[in-house]
Amino acid sequence: MAFFDRFRKAENRNLENPTAPVSANDFLQIMGWGDLYASSGVTVNVDTALGVPAVWAAVNFIAGTIAGLPLHVYRKDADGGRSKVNSELSLILHDVINEDMSSFEWRKYSFEQVLTGGRAVTYIERNALGQIVNLYPLDPTKVRVERLIDGRKIYRVNAKVYEASEVLDLPFMLKANMTDARGPISQNKDAIGMAIAASRYGSKAFQSGGIPPAVLQGPFQSGASANRASEDVAATTLKLAKEGRPIMALPLGHELKSIGFSPEDMQLLELQRFSIEQIARIYSLPPVFLQDLTHGTFSNTEQQDLHFVKHTVKRWVEQFEQEMNLKFFGRGSDFYVEFNVDGLLRGDLKSRMEAYATSIQNGIRTPNEVRPIENMEAMPNGDDLLIQGATVPLGSQPNTGAPNASA
Repeated sequence: MAFFDRFRKAENRNLENPTAPVSANDFLQIMGWGDLYASSGVTVNVDTALGVPAVWAAVNFIAGTIAGLPLHVYRKDADGGRSKVNSELSLILHDVINEDMSSFEWRKYSFEQVLTGGRAVTYIERNALGQIVNLYPLDPTKVRVERLIDGRKIYRVNAKVYEASEVLDLPFMLKANMTDARGPISQNKDAIGMAIAASRYGSKAFQSGGIPPAVLQGPFQSGASANRASEDVAATTLKLAKEGRPIMALPLGHELKSIGFSPEDMQLLELQRFSIEQIARIYSLPPVFLQDLTHGTFSNTEQQDLHFVKHTVKRWVEQFEQEMNLKFFGRGSDFYVEFNVDGLLRGDLKSRMEAYATSIQNGIRTPNEVRPIENMEAMPNGDDLLIQGATVPLGSQPNTGAPNASA
């Protein structure tokens, strides 16, 4: 048996996929790293995807919006209320996270990584007393997440290993193993690849003057003469396109037939608009935020603002808040961080003033709680709750009728 074993061809297979050889050129794609290839034949990665204007707009819009939200530290009071905490952590989260990066830049970078590759990782540096002194974002492409036998999760960056309590982890969507993340670009490579292919086709169409590919038919005597004729026709076509002349003369007996589709026949504009809608679905964005005003009106644009805050920003804000609360303070703490999204819900001036008046007159807010929202200074005696005195039980209202004759 050992004699015949020497003549057997050794199998070169992957343990995860026995049909995939380890020596395959697309081994990195099989393992989920590197570039991806869409059905349209184009290469899809983070850089090529960001070349699509709709993807670029979606990533920058969501990341920039969340990065600009006020972020504060609060403490729960014994009476059920809360008070704002001014501490070193408050300055870190609001102003600068380390010696060379602002809080805005850190948050925008983190969500750019989440909305492209699918994950953002930040190292939490503490001093000897356990107090947070710096936050350092890590390159997510160099982070490997592993789960130990006892269930704990560790983060390996080259030779350095971090505990889960030392890291802020913000994945777009976790896989079934609870360690690997799914990225929106890799999971939707075909939809994004279609947008890339449509953009490239449109560029090539304009490069050739909008003339689709054609075949030249004629009484050619040899292959060399056919090649020369096709080169002459191609050069003449480009020259006519640059000069703006639409007519080209052909020798007698020759015919030029189109073998491609024009942008109008391919419905290129409709395809690009559909790609915008597809990308808006990927990122849960109303198309109006990607500058597609096809279905936008004066009345529904404000409602789309509310949709963006309630169904897109709220999801990311809560995930980010809970991750920071868990890693910063642990379970059961009276301290917590919270984003302020009130500024995103502001309507027009008339609607805001009516809402403020209603909340003040019914004892919901004090004047000094409303004034800072409009960037106005607090006023003396503006911290008291007010209520209208004209609303009284029926039958107890004062008699304001005309006096009788005897009086």
